Amino acid sequence: MAKQLKRWQGWLLFGGSMVVVFILGLLVSSLLERRAEVVSIFNNRKVQMEGIIADNAKFEGDFPREYETWRQTADTTFKSEFNGSAAVDVLAQRPNMVVLWAGYAFSWEYNTPRGHHHAVEDLRAILRTGAPGVTEGKEPQPGTCWTCKGPDVPRLMKEHGIAAFYEAKWSQWGDQVMSSVGCSDCHDAKTMDLKPARPALYEAWERVGKDVNKASHQEMRSLVCAQCHVEYYFKGDQKYLTFPQDSGITVEAMEKYYDAMNYKDYTHALSRAPILKAQHPGYEVHKMGIHGQRGVSCADCHMPYISEGGVKYTDHHIMSPLAHIDRTCQTCHRQSAETLRQNVYERQRKCNEIRNRVEQELATAHIEAKFAWDKGATEKEMEPVLKLLRKSQWRWDFAVASHGASFHAPQEVTRILSHSLDYASQARLRISKVLAQHGFMGDVPMPDISTKAKAQAYIGLDMKQRHADKEKFLKTVVPQWVKKAQAAGRILEI
Repeated sequence: MAKQLKRWQGWLLFGGSMVVVFILGLLVSSLLERRAEVVSIFNNRKVQMEGIIADNAKFEGDFPREYETWRQTADTTFKSEFNGSAAVDVLAQRPNMVVLWAGYAFSWEYNTPRGHHHAVEDLRAILRTGAPGVTEGKEPQPGTCWTCKGPDVPRLMKEHGIAAFYEAKWSQWGDQVMSSVGCSDCHDAKTMDLKPARPALYEAWERVGKDVNKASHQEMRSLVCAQCHVEYYFKGDQKYLTFPQDSGITVEAMEKYYDAMNYKDYTHALSRAPILKAQHPGYEVHKMGIHGQRGVSCADCHMPYISEGGVKYTDHHIMSPLAHIDRTCQTCHRQSAETLRQNVYERQRKCNEIRNRVEQELATAHIEAKFAWDKGATEKEMEPVLKLLRKSQWRWDFAVASHGASFHAPQEVTRILSHSLDYASQARLRISKVLAQHGFMGDVPMPDISTKAKAQAYIGLDMKQRHADKEKFLKTVVPQWVKKAQAAGRILEI
């Protein structure tokens, strides 16, 4: 016979059951409230929209929480031990990088990125885009450079064609691209489903037999980022934006892709090495790290959920997870915020340590290669040197260009940087042998490149003139772009 409960035990069990039922009721009520609000928003939208909506403000009435947090991407106050939300002059911090990019526009100016709110403004202001309308001659950048800067871009692609958009001069779209990165870059305006707006992502997946449209919602929370925060190059005379993912997304796979087509971004002005310039392979490096391997999306950490008034929504103030550890790291990890912060810094410091060593060794190798050419080295003698320099610089750039790589995949980044250091050291050894063949046995004299200004002067840049041209461009040409856009009363919906 089953043992009967004592009277007080029965009442205790009953009371406990009621508490559980009450809590479950609250949870169900909360879920229903959230669902009801979401349904209400979509059934009673103030503005019915379809296609690409370039005017981000049109979304404010129906999605005020998301819109308000999106506006906060204008904030540049957050700062961590490495980077933050403010623009920092990286070349001033790391003059060796001027030498590494000698012969390429990145040696003129390179800053850490600010929030999406500043995307259009910062592209206009950066020296790399030149001063069209002020300086004569060929513009340094094509229209392709606008690709990721806002919802006006997919609008223009639809109006003019994808290839025509890329092939145009950068200045051609100056009075067109006015709205910074916003809603239609990532969402279908009608359903608000996640939907990348850049064709290069779809084209890359199609080439390897995959369909972006069949990706899960969780995958889409990364793919809307991967349409821009990714390695790419400008293909052919049309400068057609292309992702080199056909052979894979590792540093070696992409190198194989580029080598097969004998591609180079530029010829190094000192060493004459055919250089590959990594853009910002944030998505690729993320996928190689433990979070990416476990299915954590970009949005999980950079756009965490917020609960407000019974409503759960995504924070569109895209920034470092370290700014809100309670809503990012601590949703999975139970350590204190300070412990988690220091864990991140520890990984970043270790990667940074080897990065510093690579940049010194590689810059020295480029300078020594120039010295060897000046001493009469032949192309045959220098060929293996140039291959090693190309390999070294590609790995260094791939490892550091996405800014967050040292956290996303610290083991992989350390591996890549160690290989870069090895190739740079091999290059220096071969250069010394070439110099010996030409009768030089001493140490190669090193220029003073201790500051950005000194390094830029060494590689032959007239920075005073470049800054003067850019200032004039910002004061005369850009206001005309804005005035023309305002006067046109442009319809931004298509």
